[in-house]
Amino acid sequence: MTLQHTTLIVPGFHGSEPQHWQSWLETQLPCTRRVGGIDWERPQLAHWANAVGDAIDHSPGPVWLVAHSFGCLAAVVAAANRPGRVAGLMLVAPADPERFTPHGLRNENIHPEQDSVASWIPRQPLGVSGIVVASTNDPWVRLSSAAYWADRWGCQLEEIGPAGHINVDSGHGPWPRGLEILLALQAAGQDLPLGQLDDIRPGRRSA
Repeated sequence: MTLQHTTLIVPGFHGSEPQHWQSWLETQLPCTRRVGGIDWERPQLAHWANAVGDAIDHSPGPVWLVAHSFGCLAAVVAAANRPGRVAGLMLVAPADPERFTPHGLRNENIHPEQDSVASWIPRQPLGVSGIVVASTNDPWVRLSSAAYWADRWGCQLEEIGPAGHINVDSGHGPWPRGLEILLALQAAGQDLPLGQLDDIRPGRRSA
């Protein structure tokens, strides 16, 4: 019997408002829900990753993670510890780990000595199918940083041009292309054993 897949939505810092593409995506797919138990105004990696992990553990079948911004960092930390439970990840505009400390947003001007969360982020392939969707003018992460982390995680990089932070402010409410990318990723992994999806990924699309 084929297990039912669950799609978990992991918003970023400040959450995803009703107009956000993640909120729209929740209405487009069956068995999709948002991770709960997170204070979206307090970007604390350990708390967020624990909440994502709990949501994965309490899902009835394999899980697809669809994360945005700081939520991407929490998603990869949780997924790295659960390779047998995660079918794949779509990581959109992942925030630069150097912008955050273990306690929240980093302020280099006031506390330049603060450690970032970069050392807590996995730097090895996650062992599941994944794609990082990145913009060329994202104020929260340089494209080179997004490409670096995509490579470390064993994910494909999908560069979509000057799309800002890929949020409401950059015009990404309903986002059919994002849904298309996710469906292609899921279709590529359909009926394959978890952890054996690395070489079967959706093709790169132009911006």
